[in-house]
Amino acid sequence: MKTQLDVHTHTVASGHGYSTIQEMAHAAADLGLNILGITEHGPSIPGTCHPIYFRNLICVPRELYGVRLMLGAELNILNTMGELDLDEEHLRMLDLRIAGIHSVCWQGGTREENTAGVIRAMRNPYVQIISHPGDGTAPLDFEQLVLVSKETHTLLEINNHSLHPARHKAEARDNNLELLRLAKKHQVPVILGSDAHFSTMIAQYDRLLPLLEETAFPDSLIMNYDTQRFLEYLKPTPA
Repeated sequence: MKTQLDVHTHTVASGHGYSTIQEMAHAAADLGLNILGITEHGPSIPGTCHPIYFRNLICVPRELYGVRLMLGAELNILNTMGELDLDEEHLRMLDLRIAGIHSVCWQGGTREENTAGVIRAMRNPYVQIISHPGDGTAPLDFEQLVLVSKETHTLLEINNHSLHPARHKAEARDNNLELLRLAKKHQVPVILGSDAHFSTMIAQYDRLLPLLEETAFPDSLIMNYDTQRFLEYLKPTPA
């Protein structure tokens, strides 16, 4: 199946990305993507943009080179209470809201406490995707996450970049296999994420393909293959 979208990417604004919005959009157009999501790191990540950056995204066109742009943030889940690092005023300004655990700003606990924190974030009406839940940063109950994903339409991401050898995420492969098996068991859609920090990484899912094959994961449960289904499934911004 042809990939139609990649909604977890970063630009120079995230502090450790290396391409501009225009460079990323041009690369997405070259790949024939319909949608490119650019989700800069939330303010708790060292070196990323100030919240004012998100306020001023109104300046950026939502289509470049024939590609629809969804501009948002990869928020940080800060603790087991599921608190995020942007307030509601800023969240309302975004096209897309991903949330995930990052070791530099995560205050975790037991597996049960960590899971409860992620579930609280999933129940946040603004959070639409959970980034790299399988990367091993915090132990989590994946079956509980899959069930809440089904209930809330908060997509769980299967993250390509987590499997890069340089990331040293020893548990990522097994964790993502478990997530895929559980999503298949409960018939819950997932989204593939490149987590691109450079334009040539956009829509790179090469490390995920063996996992999809190993689990015989159905194409019908992969949101990247159907633009309209993705948009219809995505949790809407609260009125």
